[in-house]
Amino acid sequence: MANLKAIRKRISSVKSTQKITRAQKMVAGARLTRAQQRIQALRPFALKATQVLAAVVGQGGDDEAIASEDEHPLLARRAEKTVLLLVITSDRGLCGAFNTNILRAASRIWHEREAAGQSVKIVTIGRKGRDFFRRRNAPVLEVLTGVWEKLDIEQARNVARKVLTPFVQGQVDSIYIVYNEFKSAMSQKVVAEPLIPVHQPAAAPAAENAEAHEWSSNPEFLFEPDRKALLDSLVPIYIEVSILRALYESQASELGSRMTAMESATKKAAEMIGKYTLIYNRARQAAITTELMEIISGAEALRS
Repeated sequence: MANLKAIRKRISSVKSTQKITRAQKMVAGARLTRAQQRIQALRPFALKATQVLAAVVGQGGDDEAIASEDEHPLLARRAEKTVLLLVITSDRGLCGAFNTNILRAASRIWHEREAAGQSVKIVTIGRKGRDFFRRRNAPVLEVLTGVWEKLDIEQARNVARKVLTPFVQGQVDSIYIVYNEFKSAMSQKVVAEPLIPVHQPAAAPAAENAEAHEWSSNPEFLFEPDRKALLDSLVPIYIEVSILRALYESQASELGSRMTAMESATKKAAEMIGKYTLIYNRARQAAITTELMEIISGAEALRS
């Protein structure tokens, strides 16, 4: 009976775990819907902001047309001797391979850059990234905490101030963001894209190819009052929106990964409950059979 008691305790424990995983799946699914809506609303604006800034800067055009550091300090182009990686992870686990994929990619970039003779500095968002790099004695410049508590443009602005300060001061020559780009609840893509200096945006979706092609032809612009004043407004918008989009993408990817992981855990729990229930029933039947045999044997002994 002691064995039966242990099995009943195990079944009860698995059922409790199943309730938790099912509840976490439902919460993640509800939050994911809102996160998807925010991404869909922000992506076109972020893409257009990058296109406009790249066109105004004149990247890819004649050298005389390319905006310089004199027009804005964040447009400085220097040889990449020191690179800053902004690595975006979550504060909590139980979200499948979400953090593992990000940290593996960031670690690979870190070692590849150092092997190429470059110096790397790391700024982390999320406790998982902080713990990972601290255990490996990585060159962590700063840990940004509390970002996920209230995610909005002001939060992105605060992050921008932290990562841009070393660039303006000349401590780093470029900044890259490493995050998970949301594709679907079951699919996320690890992205490591440059933030500073300004680069041409990635290829647009098929529906926007025609419009993107117009921007790739480097049209001529007339600036009023002048390009420097325009850049003073465009560059901060580009930086803040790019960081906000990366945060939104990462949050949605985390929720999607957590929902998928919790759904899988719930199914595994159901399988374990069925398995242990079968074991329990067999053990109970065996115990009953043993008791009956003992009763029958005792009865036969009394007769004789």
